[in-house]
Amino acid sequence: MNNKVIFLTTDSMGESNRELGTQLLETFFTLLKQREQLPAAIFCVNRGVLALTEQSFSSLHLKELADRGVPVLACGTCVNYYGIQDQLVAGEVSSMGHFMELAEKYEVMTIA
Repeated sequence: MNNKVIFLTTDSMGESNRELGTQLLETFFTLLKQREQLPAAIFCVNRGVLALTEQSFSSLHLKELADRGVPVLACGTCVNYYGIQDQLVAGEVSSMGHFMELAEKYEVMTIA
């Protein structure tokens, strides 16, 4: 996992049932933070930035991952679009350019 960047495009995993998808995403990050090898970074775009707010239980796990040294990054354009600059409880605002640098260096694993 340490050679991967997780590209989180949504605050829910999968498309059919939002409630189930929210639970699946939380489970994913719960299990991820328990692993010895952590990802190189987590980059959130589009609705993925909403997973960094109090509205998402995933934010607790993402904060723990950040506290363990995993860069948890939010697309600045997306944060501005959703107007959540002051609602982020995990991660820091970054840029798509930074994601492109990470993508050149690490394998990208997309969660949609």
